[in-house]
Amino acid sequence: MTGPDIWLDGAHALDSVDALRRHYPLPHEVVLRKQIARLDVYCRRLIAASPFLVLASSGPTGVDCSPRGGAPGLAQVHDETTLLLPDQPGNNRLDSLRNIIANPAVGLLFLLPGLGEVLRVNGRAAVSVHPALLERFAENGRPPRAVLVIRVEEAFVHCPRALIAAGLWDPARHLPAGAMPSLQEVLAAHLALADEEISSQGTAE
Repeated sequence: MTGPDIWLDGAHALDSVDALRRHYPLPHEVVLRKQIARLDVYCRRLIAASPFLVLASSGPTGVDCSPRGGAPGLAQVHDETTLLLPDQPGNNRLDSLRNIIANPAVGLLFLLPGLGEVLRVNGRAAVSVHPALLERFAENGRPPRAVLVIRVEEAFVHCPRALIAAGLWDPARHLPAGAMPSLQEVLAAHLALADEEISSQGTAE
């Protein structure tokens, strides 16, 4: 065996909660107690200041993480257990929305530029096209296609260790222009691969 096969053989794969707990130390009491079941005043302030979040969802075809960005407060707190997130115009793949219809469980990760801590919110989402909600999130007279109504089940602040280690907000560690392939280059390469796969499937049939 080589590669993943040997890395995940019976002696080296942690494949149960008991195995994980034997391998990792117990979390600190504070880490367990910091989780709350509503959006308090501090959560509201962080959400109102955040211009970027990642929405995680899962469905019959797998798991998806969707970046969402806009002006600070792109998501709005309706009340302490309800969060609203407009689905602004995008690529129309509908990955997140299709997942939510099949499985309403979602996770959100809120980032704030310059701040190391992140806010994590988990709950259950539904897709609404209520006219009042659409009008509430209209930009320049254009309402979103839909609004996610998220029933909050848990929220907590995550420590800044990961963002500090990554130097995410450190200008000295930002990549210079041209250091990586452009979006157009990557897209062209991926489209070519997709065409090759379709061609190969056709030949095999």
